[in-house]
Amino acid sequence: MTDSDKQPFMRQVRSFVLREGRMTKGQERAMQELFPALGIEFQTQPLDFLSLFGNDHPVVLEIGFGMGKSLALQARANPQRNYLGIEVHRPGVGACLLLAEEYQLTNLRVINHDAVEVLKQMIGDASLGGMQVYFPDPWHKKKHHKRRIVQPSFIDLCAQKVAKGGFIHLATDWENYAEHMLAVMSQADGWGNLSPTGDYIERPEDRPITKFETRGTKLGHGVWDLMYERCD
Repeated sequence: MTDSDKQPFMRQVRSFVLREGRMTKGQERAMQELFPALGIEFQTQPLDFLSLFGNDHPVVLEIGFGMGKSLALQARANPQRNYLGIEVHRPGVGACLLLAEEYQLTNLRVINHDAVEVLKQMIGDASLGGMQVYFPDPWHKKKHHKRRIVQPSFIDLCAQKVAKGGFIHLATDWENYAEHMLAVMSQADGWGNLSPTGDYIERPEDRPITKFETRGTKLGHGVWDLMYERCD
């Protein structure tokens, strides 16, 4: 038995749990017919964005786009940017592809895989113009806070992938998570807070209001946006 055989198995802590809902017929069709053109299979080498999009526009990556409405709206409103979305839930990927078809988007691609693995394996260093993480699972119970995707190691990884002058935009409707995000970002190297008050910003006009935001507002939750620039 080797030393490695003696080591206990350490399960990776993930920020999501796969609870695959039923796919609609439209979502199934999207995965079959649209994913081959607009979807990207997981691979272990960096993507060539110039070949992928056919231009050198800045690439904005969104992690956990849900059903894809806000991502598709942003891609439609900003043709001068390319958008790459990552989502682990297939119904959401299918729904986003249907919107891409409806809006006739050419500047949107999607990946159905774990975001951290995609960042590590498929995104080249300093290749992104920006990153977006909108309303990630807050894992509101204290014992589950370790599952939150916004952690120091994740933000350090993001810093490797976003080019100088690029951005990271975080949003949540859970105050405790907002405070956690602010604490993590305040300690991270290479990021400058774009808030004039040193904490949160008003929702930028180019961030569509998501269903999660609407739900949170109805429940009496506030919404907190954080925006940071990659400064070295």
